Amino acid sequence: MKAYTDQNNDSNIQSYDTGESWITVTFRGRSCYTYTYRSAGLSTVEEMKRLASCGDGLNAYINKHKPKYHSKS
Repeated sequence: MKAYTDQNNDSNIQSYDTGESWITVTFRGRSCYTYTYRSAGLSTVEEMKRLASCGDGLNAYINKHKPKYHSKS
């Protein structure tokens, strides 16, 4: 997992990991959600990966768009 840099210090996201067709996001409090092309859609997952690598906007994006996740742990 990579630490989410959270440039503005206003996010609930702690870390993330990515693969070719998925992203897993760990929120503070340890809940992990995996979003896949199949569950959330290709463009959504790719935008989430972009925001994660930028370290800004991922939490807001998830809250606004409420993408469907593949799994939660």
